[in-house]
Formats: sequence, structure tokens, C-alpha cells
Amino acid sequence: MNRLWRRLAQAVLVVAGVVVMTFLLLHIIPGDPAEQILGNHATADQIAQLRANWGLDRPLIVQFGSFVGRLLTHADTGNSLFYGVPARSLIMDRAGVTLELVLLAGIFCVLLTVPLALWAAVRKDRLPDQLIRIIPAIGAGMPALWLGLMLIIVFSVRLHWFPVGGAGPGPWLTFRGLVLPAFTAALAITPLLIRSLRVELLEVLQSDYVAAARTRSLSESRVLFVHAARNALVPMLTLLGLNLAYLVGGTVVVEQVFAIDGLGGLMFTSISNRDFPVVQGIALFLAIVVVLVNLLTEIVSALVDPRLRSNA
Repeated sequence: MNRLWRRLAQAVLVVAGVVVMTFLLLHIIPGDPAEQILGNHATADQIAQLRANWGLDRPLIVQFGSFVGRLLTHADTGNSLFYGVPARSLIMDRAGVTLELVLLAGIFCVLLTVPLALWAAVRKDRLPDQLIRIIPAIGAGMPALWLGLMLIIVFSVRLHWFPVGGAGPGPWLTFRGLVLPAFTAALAITPLLIRSLRVELLEVLQSDYVAAARTRSLSESRVLFVHAARNALVPMLTLLGLNLAYLVGGTVVVEQVFAIDGLGGLMFTSISNRDFPVVQGIALFLAIVVVLVNLLTEIVSALVDPRLRSNA
């Protein structure tokens, strides 16, 4: 229980740090949102009036106080400077498809990692082991833009298995539209997960309790999946949770390649237009998602491994 409270305290500090950093960075970056919205032909008086309406002429500490107060009282970062509607409504409208993309990418990570790592561990230092360690690493080294375009050309343009871009209405069309972008995002961290799980499996396979299981004439598949894989999965789950931030960042970029109308497009548009409230809202939303998933990973790991429960 003490460990859980410590994790909760760390989560609060992380979210608070994101709030401060996003606010400061957006105000340090050169550029004026009023000039961006009004255009180059706006007069100085028009720009000054718009800045006053948005409160951008006030001292930075006053703006930060208003930002935090609005966040605590209304769970909102304010109205969008570009769209003129609450940032929260914009984010909620786009968040669903992004979360679905992240979830599917996480599922692909597990589906790719577990069988490949098991096969590599069982065939240690043989050809399958060498290929499994080399090929995913090559895929991870490819830029998401290039890899996404290659997948579109092969599986969308030539084979017509998946749509070229976008997620259509309905569960099935949404799933088909997210398969290629989720696979592209998953490849970014899959090699790291494979290496981690392979190393853990090799250590577990040499442990005393696995040797004892083999002496009881259990089948090799039962020893591998029941006794070895379960204990090796805990570090992999922890590593997956820790790399979720990288996975989320990858999906934001991948959305642009596959024309997914999620938080990625909204983020790029808002940054270009210096739309402070929306960028701050998206950064805060994604930070909360990452923190919650890390906490969930801790809970699941404790459920899988009794030793973690005893240390909680």
C-alpha cells in the first residue's frame, strides 16, 4: 500500500511538472498568436486589442495563475484562440480515436513481442534468434513517415487490404483504418521489448524452479508457457508501461501519415497557430493517460507477481 501511495504522489508531481513546462515553453517560443490569427495586414491596435481580450497582455505569473485556477475549477485550459470554443471539447472530440490507436498499438506490441521472444530464447544463438534480434531492429530504425508510406503502398494501394487513410464510421471500419498506423507505431518499441523479454526468459529458463518442473516430466510447452513466460512477462509489462510515452508520441506523428483525425492533427494545427490552450490541454491529457497506464501497469504486475504484492 505504501508503494501505491508513493506512485500516486509521483504521478501528481509528473502532471504538475507537465502543467508548468507546457505553459512556460509555449510562452518562451517566439511568435504572437494574435498576429498569427489576424495576419500580416493587421494594425498594431488590432493586435493589441486581441491580446487584451485573450489576457495575453498581463504579466506571465498572472496568466499562469489564471491558467491553473481554470484548470482546477473547470478541468479546462480555456477557450481555443483559433477555434473559439473550449479546448476541452476539441480534445474530447479527437481523443477517442487516438486512444484506440494507442491501445491497438500496445496490443500489437504484445502480440509481436511474446511469440518472437519465446522463439528467440528457445533457439538461443541459432539462426531464428539472430533474425529475431536483427529484423525488428531494422524496422525500428526506419522513420515512421517512410515506414507508414511503404505499408500504405503495399497493403492499401496494391493489395487493397486496408484503407489508404482515415478511420471510417463503425467498429469494423475504424479497426481496419487503425491497423496499419497502429502497426507502424508498435514497431518503434517492439525491438526493445523483444530484447528485454528474451533476456528475462533466458534467465528464467536457467532457474531452479524451471529445472524442478522439468524433472516432474512436464511437457516443454507447459514449462515454457506456464512456469517461464509468466515470470518473464512482469518486466516486459513494466517496460511497456514505461515506454508508453514514446508510443503515444509515435502515434501523434503516425496520425499525420495516415490522415487520422485525432489529437495528432489537432496538436500540429494548434502549434502552428500558437493556440496555447489547446496545446496545453493536449499535453496535459496525454500526460494523465501515461500516468494512469503506468499505475495500471504497477497493479497488473503486482497481481501477476506475488512478490510485488508483498513489497507494496
